[in-house]
Amino acid sequence: MDNISGYKDRAIESLTGKWGNSAIATLIYMIIFGGIAITFSYGVTLTQSCPTKLDPLGNIIQILLSPIAWGFEIMFLENIRKGELDLGKMFEGFKDYFRIMLTNLLRGVYTLLWTLLFIIPGIMKMYSYSMTNYILLDDPDLKYNSAIEKSMAMMKGHKLDLFILDLSMIGWLILSIITCGIGFLFLAPYNLTAHAHFYEDLKAEEQQNIAE
Repeated sequence: MDNISGYKDRAIESLTGKWGNSAIATLIYMIIFGGIAITFSYGVTLTQSCPTKLDPLGNIIQILLSPIAWGFEIMFLENIRKGELDLGKMFEGFKDYFRIMLTNLLRGVYTLLWTLLFIIPGIMKMYSYSMTNYILLDDPDLKYNSAIEKSMAMMKGHKLDLFILDLSMIGWLILSIITCGIGFLFLAPYNLTAHAHFYEDLKAEEQQNIAE
């Protein structure tokens, strides 16, 4: 496994010359996955310009659109593997819709239940499950609990490493907030590319352990 600065440097290298397209991809993702859900999350009357009530329909729509979130994540993994940022990858999840959607729904339910129990265990489980989407890409026969359990096995002993990697980007997060969210167009690709490199090292470590 690499160190924190190593993953950040590798992420920057993978995105060199692609920051513009990465920002465009992030904006498209935010509009589709976030914007549509927010629109349906609030009831707005014809005579009022402000949201009047929260509607759970937005959450349901986010669940139904979860393959886009999957595609957005694996797009950056494919970039470091092939050296090409293909925005079309964002919609690849619809080709295997139910496997991806239902696995992520189950992952979300598990995370929510652990978080309702205690915040810290919820965060730990979130990191335990964090490799699930990459596993769904690389192991097309795995789904539901099997994919989640494989993520848990891969992340055993590495949850704190990934947490520290995310924590090291807090400066970018603050900058994103100060710029009214514009910074997120660059933070999301940066963070997800670092995560993709982290996964590649986990996978290499797993294969080495199997070989031994």
